[in-house]
Amino acid sequence: MKAIAYRTYGGPEVLEYVDLPDPRVGPDSVLIRVKAAAVNPVDWKAQAGYLDSALQAVFPVVPGWDVSGVVEQVGASVAEFAPGDEVIAYVREDFLSRGTYAELVAAPIRTVARKPRNLSFAEAAGLPLAGLTAYQALLKSLEVRGGETVLVHAAAGGVGSMAVQIARAVGARVIGTASERNHEYLRSLGAEPVAYGDGLVGRVRASAPEGVDAVLDLVGGDALKASPELLAPGGRLASIADGSVLAMGGAYVFVRPDPQDLEALTELVERGELKVELAATFPLEQAAEAQRLNAAGHTRGKIALLVG
Repeated sequence: MKAIAYRTYGGPEVLEYVDLPDPRVGPDSVLIRVKAAAVNPVDWKAQAGYLDSALQAVFPVVPGWDVSGVVEQVGASVAEFAPGDEVIAYVREDFLSRGTYAELVAAPIRTVARKPRNLSFAEAAGLPLAGLTAYQALLKSLEVRGGETVLVHAAAGGVGSMAVQIARAVGARVIGTASERNHEYLRSLGAEPVAYGDGLVGRVRASAPEGVDAVLDLVGGDALKASPELLAPGGRLASIADGSVLAMGGAYVFVRPDPQDLEALTELVERGELKVELAATFPLEQAAEAQRLNAAGHTRGKIALLVG
């Protein structure tokens, strides 16, 4: 199969477009013929070696955890899917090796769910990691409910925009921090935008004088430091970006593969309550350019590699 791989840690320059053996399909896995793979910041951070203390790299490493495609083969114990099924997956394992920037990926069944019928493959590839992160942080960690007010820091980003939509879908009011250029976008998602920077506490308090019920921090730093001041009595705080949230009495959230949560995201998409914005697409062989664009941090929406 054709794939993108790296043989040593580094930046986009270490990526190679190579031929690799087709992956073997274990009893608890499905073989997916990849249609699209999303590019996420964790891809190039892992590639740079930042996750080396947690995830062993088995070189050559194929990057990528997000994928959409068609089931080509199922393992001996798999009854949930059959060849020809259209699926999405968050194919994260406890090591780095067989990622999704490839024509084929063997995905453990615990990472796979059906693809939303109303999304293209490129759009669907952008759903798993960002969607699961937002879903698990909001509904499992913060336990956000209808009628509550939620503050989302960096609400216009990939995870943030999905968090806004998921919170709105359960009936919560959402205040979202973002740069001025993204305020109209947040309004289109149903959030009330506030600007970053000095005076943030006052601006949020002007919108929620009694404080907010929950804060979801996606950036860390000053935004997180200001968050405890913005909570109503009994309010909850969670961050995906900064472990110092634990010292504030909040929760640190690290996303995990979960097929039931993926199915819930698919259902939200099919009901029209969650959409995936696509910023750009690249052919597989231009993965390095896609990573550079992602690392620049100026895009709104997901970046996808088109395969096949």
